[in-house]
Amino acid sequence: MSDNHHSVIIAGSGCAGHTAAIYAARADLKPLVLEGNEPGGQLSLTSDVENFPGFPEGIGGYEMIEGMKKQAERFGATYEWGVVTKMEGKKPPYTLTVDDERTLTCDAFIIATGARARRLNVPGEGELFGRGVSSCATCDGA
Repeated sequence: MSDNHHSVIIAGSGCAGHTAAIYAARADLKPLVLEGNEPGGQLSLTSDVENFPGFPEGIGGYEMIEGMKKQAERFGATYEWGVVTKMEGKKPPYTLTVDDERTLTCDAFIIATGARARRLNVPGEGELFGRGVSSCATCDGA
């Protein structure tokens, strides 16, 4: 197989992408993680994570994401920047186009591109964001 072929390619490097990378790497599948436009996902922008087990004093989101990445790399995952812009194939090997220019193939493709807050663009939403209008119910005490 060529250098462009991987057993597993994971699109996304938030919690789900790193977790998939850890498990795939521990199974000696040598996954490639494509970090995308927001490496670390939403968690990397979170200042304090106080509701995750094992961190009684809390932990910074960026610090937590970096720890996940280091753990996956320790088991053999590799990371590259890239956004999958096209996928072809109904069975392996799958062909992925990355950044509309580079082609990779893989036996398994895991999509872990996360979530993103979407605003409704209704009158008053912008002025009230963070003062009753939010995208994080637990942050606002709901």
